[in-house]
This record gives sequence, C-alpha cells and structure tokens, in this order.
Amino acid sequence: MADETPENPTIVTEVAIPQVSEMAILPLQNTTLFPDTVVPLAVGRERSMRAVESALATEEKLLGCITTKTDGVSGDEAKFDDIYTIGTIVSIKRMMRNEGVMQLIVQGLERFRVVEWLEEQPYLKARVEKLPELTRIDEEEIEALKRNIHGLIQEALAMLPQVPPEIRMAVMTQQDPVQLAYFMASVLDLGTETEQKMLECDTVDSLLTLTHAALAREVEIMQIRTKIATEAQGEMDKAQRDYVLRQQLKAIKKELGEDGDNGEKAEAEQLRERLETADIPDDVRKEAERELKRMEALPQSAPDYHVIRTYLEYVLELPWRKSSEEKLDLNEARRILDEDHYGLEDVKERILESLAVVKLRPDSKSPILLFVGPPGVGKTSLGRSIARSLGREFERMSLGGMRDEAELRGHRRTYIGAMPGRIIQALRRVGVNNPLMMLDEIDKLGNDYRGDPSAALLEILDPAQNNTFRDNYLDLPFDLSKVFFIATANSLGPIPMPLRDRMEIIQIAGYSDREKLNIAKQYLVPRQVRENGLADGQFEITDAAINLLTSRYTREAGVRQLERSIGNLARKVALKVAVGSTEKVTIDAGDLREYIGAPRFHPESARAEMPAGVATGMAWTEMGGEVLFIEATALPGGSGLTLTGQLGDVMKESAQAARSYLWSHAAEFGIEPEAIKQNGVHLHVPAGAIPKDGPSAGVAIF
Repeated sequence: MADETPENPTIVTEVAIPQVSEMAILPLQNTTLFPDTVVPLAVGRERSMRAVESALATEEKLLGCITTKTDGVSGDEAKFDDIYTIGTIVSIKRMMRNEGVMQLIVQGLERFRVVEWLEEQPYLKARVEKLPELTRIDEEEIEALKRNIHGLIQEALAMLPQVPPEIRMAVMTQQDPVQLAYFMASVLDLGTETEQKMLECDTVDSLLTLTHAALAREVEIMQIRTKIATEAQGEMDKAQRDYVLRQQLKAIKKELGEDGDNGEKAEAEQLRERLETADIPDDVRKEAERELKRMEALPQSAPDYHVIRTYLEYVLELPWRKSSEEKLDLNEARRILDEDHYGLEDVKERILESLAVVKLRPDSKSPILLFVGPPGVGKTSLGRSIARSLGREFERMSLGGMRDEAELRGHRRTYIGAMPGRIIQALRRVGVNNPLMMLDEIDKLGNDYRGDPSAALLEILDPAQNNTFRDNYLDLPFDLSKVFFIATANSLGPIPMPLRDRMEIIQIAGYSDREKLNIAKQYLVPRQVRENGLADGQFEITDAAINLLTSRYTREAGVRQLERSIGNLARKVALKVAVGSTEKVTIDAGDLREYIGAPRFHPESARAEMPAGVATGMAWTEMGGEVLFIEATALPGGSGLTLTGQLGDVMKESAQAARSYLWSHAAEFGIEPEAIKQNGVHLHVPAGAIPKDGPSAGVAIF
C-alpha cells in the first residue's frame, strides 16, 4: 500500500506520548516503519484516509502504523486478525493531496503494542501502550556485531552505486546500534517478516543479531547477482568480439580470393543445387532464390540465418508438382469396398457414383465428401478403402478440439518458433500433391480469440479457391485442388452452414442386427482371435450369443462396443489357454452371463392391452427406435399439470397443449367441468434418469 524511502535518519522531534492512549491505526501493506526514520507514505484507500484525517485533527498528529500479516490484504480489507500487534507511533510532518491520494511525510517515534482493538469503522482504532527502550545485555557482543554490520554495509554499498552520497555518509557515521539497524532495514528490502521481527526485538543484542543475519544474506544475494550479471555481460562481449573477428576474417579471405566460410558456403551451395534441380513453379523458385541470397549474406550466428534455412528446406521438400499415379478401376473399387465393409450398400453406391464422375472427367475437381454418422460405423475406414481403391496416399488429420486458425493456415515467420499449418505439413509427409486427406471430427472444431478454424476450411475445401492456397508460413500459393478431401462428423448441427455447403453429405445411419451378426462373424471374431494370440479352433461364438451381445450388452449404431465385448470374451479364453487348457471353447447365449455379467439393456415392449392412463409412444435414438411409455393419472384435490421424467422444453409444451385442448373440448369427451376444477393431472415418462425431448410426442401424450 505504501512505499518508503528514508530521507533524513537523524531528525528527532520531542513529542510527549502517553504510556497508554487511544490511537487511530494505519495498516501498511509490504511496509514496516521503524522509530527514528523519516519516510514518505502514499495513502489512497478510504478507511486509511479517514485514519490519517483523525490523526491530523489532534494537536500531536500522532498515528499508529502496523504492518499487515498477509501480502494480499489491503488496508481497507484488513481485520484485527490480519494485522500484527506491534507497530510504530509516527508523527505526521507534512500532508499534501494529489488526485485523491494523500502524500505524507512521517517520522517514526516510538514502538507500541496494541492492548485492545476498539473499532474497525470508520477507521481502525485501538488502545495502545508505549514499549520501553531496548535493553543492552552484553556490551562486547553489541560492539562486535556493530562492527561486523558496518563491514557488511560497506560491501553492500559497493554493489549499490545508485545509493545517494548523503545516505552513505549517514550510514557510515551512525554510531547508535539501534538507529543503525532500523535505518538499514529501511534502506534494504529484507522482507516483511524479517523487518517485523526486528521491530519486535526487546534487546539490542537480539536486534543486532537479527540485523547481521539478514544483512549477510542480502550481501550474499547481491554478490551472486553481480556475478551472474558479469558473466552475462562477458558472454555478450565475447559474442560481439567473435562477430567482429568473423567479419574481419571474411574481409581478409575476400582479399585473398577465398571468399566465404566453408560451413556457410557448403550449406548455401547444397541448397542452391537442390533449388536448381527442384521441380517447382517459377514464382516459388524466384522467392526461394531471393531468400537464399539473404541467407548467403548472413553469418551463421545470426538468428535469421537458421530461420531462412528451415524455410528453404520446407519449400524444397514440398511436392509442388509430384503426384502419385492414379489407377481408377470402378470394379476394383467396388471389390475393395465390399472386402473391407459389410453392408452399407447405399453408402458404397454414393461413393462409386462420385468416383465415376472423376473417371469420366479426369480434369474435374476432386469431390469433397462428408461422412455423417454415429461413432463406430466405419467412417474413417471407408476413407482408407477409397484411398486404396484409387491408389492414393492416405493422410488422416484429427480436427477435434482445434481452436487456433493458425494450426491450419500456419504461423507467420515473424514469430519465434513459427511453422507451417497442418495441411502443408501433411503434404510434406506424404510427398505427393494428390493424397486422400481425411479431416476427422470436423464437427468438433472450436473457436476463440485466436480465430475460427472453420473459416480457414472454407478456403481449403472450396475448389474455386484452393488452387492458390497460401499458408501463412510459406506465403506462397500451393495448389490443393488435386487433394481428395473426405471429412467425417457425428452430427451436422455444429458444422457452419457455409462449410456444410461445400461438401457432399453422405449419411451413414448404422448397421442392422443382421449386418452386425455378419460383421462379427467375418471381421470382428477373426481379428480378436489373432490379436489375443489364439489359434483357429480354440475359440468360437455362436450366432445366438452374438445377437444377444448386440441387443442386450452393446446397444449402439456401430460395432465398436461389440468388438470390445468379443475381445473381452477372447481374453477370458486366452487366460484358460495360457494356464494349460486345450479344450475348444464355444460360447453360447447362455454362457454370456458367466463370462461378462448380466445384460445391461432391457428392451421395452408394448403390451396388447394397455391399462387406463398409459399410452405407447415411439422414441428415436442413434441405436434405432425405442418404445416409450407415457403414464397419466388424475390428482383429486390438486390443480394444474405436474410433469416428471426429465422432459425437455418441447415435450413440456406438448403436454401443456394437450391439456389445454382436452379442457377446451371437455364436453365432447364427456368430462364434467367440476372434475376439471377438482382434479389435477400428473404426467410421467418412465426412466426418469434419462433426459427426454423430441419434436412433439403430442398425440401419445394426449
């Protein structure tokens, strides 16, 4: 709260201070005042200013200054427990106001102890007693400590050239050990706790012992800092000297006809040779030659030298005109899709249609596909199969959680540690300019103050613009029109509409139970047998067991959980084989409870005759359709409509609309008006732990 700078340590003013008195208290933050010191204080908080005004209203202008215990506690917020109980009585010598802040000059007079706290508002007030002067126990020890302190002070002042001469003279001529200790604590920042301990000392011996230890520590810290600064300056001077000598050496070699440093020349020569043989566009070559000339003019020690070298290596390693040979055979593509994926006939047909257009018009832009579907239905693996059928390199890029636009566009070279965006990095890895690039989880993109990555994708996925895509790091146009982009998403909702319009959407709804059965038999079971170290014939699972796993253990649109469950069963069998069993294990539906526990899902089924007050509705989930029961009952003596079962806003509105319609047409349904007034309605949808909402459900509720 206040800063202190001693001005004249020898000022002493005789002020009569009672032994016990009531006094306004000024809490100080990170500052300790000592007797016989004169310091400036800046007071700007309301409660502290009221304490100063109270002291100025008295004839003696006395004020009690105490340090707060916690650094983060300001004067206005300080409670009694936040403040030490020993402080210094000061006399206010001068006060000026400047822009709402009191500028004070105060002189420390006597130490005091708080006897009793009286008030917190409008300012801190306490009953205090003046502490006696410090006693002297061992004169020889005091003299020895004082001389040691003088020696430490000389060492400290030698490392503090900014200390004014008058302060140096005052310190070196001070003979009173108490005033010497207090003054040094005011000059040096010894820390609030150490300074408070010094103020609380009752004997000169303990005060000087504490001062000596704190001063010795400060001198040691100053010596270490001076050593570090000297070594750092020496390193800077050495680097500057080396640079001058290197420049002189280059000038001498130039006069002798031996121009250039061997290392620099070798690197520059290698880059120039690579540039001359590189198959790159003319505008790229021109920019690379300009950067290479800049690099040749710089010493290897210059920071820009390595930045330019890294940039040129990136430019030369990119596949500007290198493409992989494409072999587009639709029959082979169909065979690969059928081999890698069971079912999904509509999806495969859409993919083959897109590939047919590419075959008939080789000069056309590659289509941009968006696979939308729940997890585990094979979106990413479909992309791999398409790349295999086209003979293209496959590169997958996960966009989930990406929030910085620079991750796609790259960072400008002006920033330290700049690098190209992930698109350019991926092209450098695959080494061709026509890979199949999978943009995974495009619906999981985020945005914040660093930009919106989806906005960068607008250019990347636009065939009319991406032939001149400029990465911020390269700052050169790169043709992305030959890249076959495929994006995946779990939901269309989070994808911005302008980005959605640039892609051809292919919905992958999921697999039927029959398809899951065949996928498990043809793909999942053989794969888990191999991955768990089993041999053919050691593990078998029946169709009934697979169907039960699908319906009662793994309710999902895809087959990931199904494969995990089969893997769990395979590991159980692997354990038996590992301990010596040689019997073939065949798992039937009745064995599942023993191996992996009770079923987790229990399907609802509609009854032929529903009891009064219960209606059957239909619910949609990513795993398929579900039966939803809606229960209603009259509440005699109640009123209004009670809804339970974690219903969403839309279903709540449907319930209100159904009740209003029923009440307005009560006569048509044979309902007496009195029954409406005397009965409320309770509507409940079972499975209350599961939130429910939907487009309506109004008919079933009615």
